[in-house]
Amino acid sequence: MSLVVDRYELGPIATNCYVVRASRGAPDAVVIDPGGNAAELRLELARLGSTCAAILITHGHWDHLGGVADLAEASGAPVHMAAEERIALEQINDFTPPTLRLRPWTPDILLEGDETLELAGITFETLRVPGHSPAHLAYYADGALFSGDVLFAGSVGRTDLPYGDWDTLVASIRMLADRFPPATVVYSGHGPETTLGSELARNPFLAELRAS
Repeated sequence: MSLVVDRYELGPIATNCYVVRASRGAPDAVVIDPGGNAAELRLELARLGSTCAAILITHGHWDHLGGVADLAEASGAPVHMAAEERIALEQINDFTPPTLRLRPWTPDILLEGDETLELAGITFETLRVPGHSPAHLAYYADGALFSGDVLFAGSVGRTDLPYGDWDTLVASIRMLADRFPPATVVYSGHGPETTLGSELARNPFLAELRAS
């Protein structure tokens, strides 16, 4: 299988949302982190000839959640997210900037990490990767790692937010590096795609991993 991954920058701070299909002509798609602009996203899905079969959430920060309610309501797609972070979606306006109001939603499938999900003809592995948030999840499928805000091209997730922790974040990235090959393509929550190997070799925040 060779996944087809389309990236869209959505919401107030242009958070990456991914539409993932098993092939270019696939009728179903998985949407990862719809951060806003659900109407625009639905038009894109229609243009691709696909319907949203499932919504995957990497973590409970508002910029990754802004379009979840509208997309889930319109598509009927089940929302998957970490059980420990569900409150961030169910009570979303308790965690947004004061000038921003978003629609809450109740997730359908609660995850702990280490599940296997069969969605839209694609097998996803769920991976618990805390550090940026307490129950952050990454999703792996066919050589692609959807890392949320754990790892970026040339950077890593912030740990100065509530429940963030630097040592935990580094341990999560170490686990990913040990588990998957260097050629694994990393699709991050912000910025361009990269590979695990490139980040392990050059990312200035991962010097301690290179030294160990």
